[in-house]
Order: sequence, then structure tokens, then C-alpha cells
Amino acid sequence: MNALYPLFLNLQGRVCLVVGGNEMAEAGMAETKIRELLDADASIRVIAPVATDQIAQWSQAGRLRWEARAYETGDARDAFLVVSIADAKTNAQVFEEAEMHRTFCNAVDDIEHCNCYASAVVRRGPLQIAISTAGKSPALAQRLRKELEERFGEEYALWVTRLGELRSRLFQDQAIDSETRRRTLHEQASASAFDAFRSSL
Repeated sequence: MNALYPLFLNLQGRVCLVVGGNEMAEAGMAETKIRELLDADASIRVIAPVATDQIAQWSQAGRLRWEARAYETGDARDAFLVVSIADAKTNAQVFEEAEMHRTFCNAVDDIEHCNCYASAVVRRGPLQIAISTAGKSPALAQRLRKELEERFGEEYALWVTRLGELRSRLFQDQAIDSETRRRTLHEQASASAFDAFRSSL
């Protein structure tokens, strides 16, 4: 396998297609994937013969569009990202079309039909730490995520937000030279600066 290029995608307003089979209604994974896309403010289209009550509620509320049918050729044409949670045959069909249209495609638990892989993510406000095993061991990625969640507490959300505000002010101040700005930013992002911030809470 070639080395993967780690990337965070801005999905706001982009069409993201979620494809499911009959088993999707019983798969908590479907709701998890869709919830992550909702959090990313994506424009979500779900194609699945059946869906959970939660997915149906999201559809009724206008948060996504659910089409209660099986996947058909052409469905992935306008998608930016496709997530397939279906049987191997459907995953293969979805992947083939995604490749043809140069679309990101993630087939859950089906490495052969992926050109991108979902990460286990630690989220602390604007701070996100993603772990990937390139689909080799999601269980390991989940274990590492839990360890990192203990290492990086909720206080990091506020701290990173404040670092962003400081950075913005420094770049707006034309009187500060680039070297001073760089040094200040690194000092404020140091472990000792974080310890001082945490002790002030």
C-alpha cells in the first residue's frame, strides 16, 4: 500500500452520499457516520431500502434526504464523498462508480472498496487529532483514541480557541515583526504555557 496523505476535509455544503442495504437499519454505524456528516454541515443524501427511526426523523426534519430504494448506477455522479454501508456487491458497484468520477469513497469494513479511510478522532473544539491504521485495525485506532482523550482533556478546546485569537491579533498588528510573532506564537503554544493556562481555570 502506498503511504496515505492525511487530510481534513471541509464538507460544508458539499454533497455526501451514504449508501446502505437492508442491514443498514440495524447498523449503529450508519447513524454514527451520518451524525459525523451532519456535524460537518454536509449536504447529505441517503440511499437505502430501510433506515433507522433516527435517520427517518432526520429526513423528515429536512436535515438530510433519504431515498428508500437500492443503489443504482449514476447515484454517485454528483457526490463529493460516498460512504457505503452495504453488502460487498453493492460496495463494489459504488466504488467502481466513485473511481470513475474521482470521488472519495469509504466502504465501511471493506478495505478493497475504499480510496479513503475514516479516522478515529479526538475532538476538543477546534483541536482534532485523527488516528488511522489505513483500515488495518479500527480496533487499535479506537484504543489509541481513548488513550489520547485521557491525555488531552476538554480544557484544550478553550486553550486552542484562545491561541487562535492571539494569532489573529498578532497578524493584525503590523508593528510586530515576523520573528517576534513566530517566537510569541511558539511560546504561547508551549507545554509550560498550557500548564499556566490550566492552573488559571
